[in-house]
Amino acid sequence: MRAVTRVSGRAIPLGASNVDTDIIIPARWLKTITREGLGQGAFETIRAVPGNVFDDPAFDGAPILIAGDNFGCGSSREHAAWALTDMGLRAVIAPSFSDIFSGNAVKNGILPIVLQQSAIDRLMEVAQQGETIDIDLDTQTVTTAFQDRFAFEIDPFRKHCLINGLDEVALTLERGDAIARFETRREQAQGWAMRGTTS
Repeated sequence: MRAVTRVSGRAIPLGASNVDTDIIIPARWLKTITREGLGQGAFETIRAVPGNVFDDPAFDGAPILIAGDNFGCGSSREHAAWALTDMGLRAVIAPSFSDIFSGNAVKNGILPIVLQQSAIDRLMEVAQQGETIDIDLDTQTVTTAFQDRFAFEIDPFRKHCLINGLDEVALTLERGDAIARFETRREQAQGWAMRGTTS
């Protein structure tokens, strides 16, 4: 996955609470065997409403989504994170996230940022004005051109994974030498068990 260190640009001011994974990517899109193209189905029910923020040219290509409380609730489908990534989103800012969605987001290179509702309200204003928002994962801050500065917390392990672009496969490969040493020792000590017996 791509590393995340800084995210800067316009933000989509969604603001809605309890946006579940079926709203993020409806179940009919789950039949795909690839991650590509899921952005087309993202927020399909919201996009069906004329004048929605996702089809507003002002937010085209925005890498940040600002949402309400309990974002990503519902089913555990990882397709939700895939759809957001396919849309070009690199960060979601909300007062709270579903635990499963938050984990899936990090595994797919999306930074979930938890801020208080007052900060969300302010960032919604900035986003609606079309101004850029800057996120620095190293310093764990969200800033605006209006001198707003909001600090956020993140689990150190998740931060490490995002900054270094490490998904679960990459994390395993990082331990490749240790795994090889273990396998060699195991073969020497218990080779008979690994080979099985012949009759």
